[in-house]
Amino acid sequence: MTFRPVGPLSTRAPDLERFATDVSARLNAGAWPPQPDGEGGPAWIARAPGRLDVMGGIADYSGALVLQWPIREATRVAVRPWSKPSIAIVSIRQGEADRRAEVPLDLVADPHRSYDDVRAWFAADPSRRWAAYVAGVFHVLACEMGTRFTNGATILVESDVPEGKGVSSSAAIESATMEAVTRAWNVSIDPRECAVRCQQVENLVVGAPCGVMDQMTSTCGEADRLMALLCQPAELQGHVSLPDGLALWGVDSGIRHAVTGADYGAVRVGAFMGYRILADLAGLHVAPGEREGHMRIDDPRWHGYLANVGADAFRAFASSIPEAIDGGAFLARYGGTTDLVTRVDPSRRYAVRTPTAHPVHEHARVSEWAHALRRDPATADPVRLGVLMYESHASYSACGLGSDGTDRLVALAREAGVARGILGAKITGGGSGGTVAILGTMDASDAVRSIAAQYTAETGRDAYIFNGSSPGAAHTGAIRIDRT
Repeated sequence: MTFRPVGPLSTRAPDLERFATDVSARLNAGAWPPQPDGEGGPAWIARAPGRLDVMGGIADYSGALVLQWPIREATRVAVRPWSKPSIAIVSIRQGEADRRAEVPLDLVADPHRSYDDVRAWFAADPSRRWAAYVAGVFHVLACEMGTRFTNGATILVESDVPEGKGVSSSAAIESATMEAVTRAWNVSIDPRECAVRCQQVENLVVGAPCGVMDQMTSTCGEADRLMALLCQPAELQGHVSLPDGLALWGVDSGIRHAVTGADYGAVRVGAFMGYRILADLAGLHVAPGEREGHMRIDDPRWHGYLANVGADAFRAFASSIPEAIDGGAFLARYGGTTDLVTRVDPSRRYAVRTPTAHPVHEHARVSEWAHALRRDPATADPVRLGVLMYESHASYSACGLGSDGTDRLVALAREAGVARGILGAKITGGGSGGTVAILGTMDASDAVRSIAAQYTAETGRDAYIFNGSSPGAAHTGAIRIDRT
């Protein structure tokens, strides 16, 4: 008896077909699951891509419009339910030893166990922290969807989305796992909710204060099109095409980016501080929220999002927003923020005015981009699109989220310029390293390679180039592998 894939294989994602063949071979050879289980149940496999943040970035948690590009690189996950009371995870890493973790089923399947407890269990041992992105899916489904997991699973993970590069390897593994697990347990869930649940995995189980754009792209993105998402909280506004003759690339700076890093978290906290201060200045009603340090604001004016403030209104209030404030002084005066994902540290000093300004102006920049492409891509001004990317990058840097590597890549893009087909460039995702997105003409590939080569020569850092696109998990679906 052998295992083979059942159902149509996706021609839109040939890597998934290859992975299905590989998983079948592993099952037939007894190489996976890690221990013989004597059971003949099926396995489900799914894949989800990383993403290139073209516009929007760190304004997502403030309700901005974002434009995201699903990349070719993806994470593939195979899930096979079994009778053992555990989640056994094996991550295959090319050129490195496999990474393994075993998570007790009762830890993640119990809907009465708090997110704080589950997060603390993963955080207690550095060798298993990575497994929270996978096993956290089970806990979120148990808590938020009422899914009952009476048996565990063995899970195989394979990825070519590089970690810590600002292209959302975390969302890719969450989205692929969510697609496979919901198929294996027959959970009825639509793509948008899948993405929101994946964000909860990262916020509540992993403990990273990310917005929702990454998970929405990995789940709902369409190949070779920009996904437009209004993050209020997650309103998918369709997909838009680049003008004919234009293309996107990503160039890795070689500087590791971590969304859990203090810089990103401090900028997010500063933005929510700014919104809380704006509410006071505007005379909005404020009341204590769900926990200490959390506030509720009755906001018929901006509906709870900095992105809705607008440049004119912000200018009227800007001089009354402090450049920076100590966390303790802020809490004493304002009580807290509306953000349930972060907390204000009373011992830390936070920049406030600049992190507050960023989402206001970034939303305007992204809206201009999207309007130009929706109106008629053929009439969009490519040079103007590039200028908006450079402005976005400068705003990141003003917030303190730049890095010497990403700044140098953007400078090299400027130096190459329109004459060589390079129109614009900006840092992606949470900043503080990672990848730079580049907009150029279709014939600018040589210029992009030259930028990467010069950067490597100057810094000694490898500059991997992201090129190409692929569909999100909801478009490729899942493949079942049965014993025949």
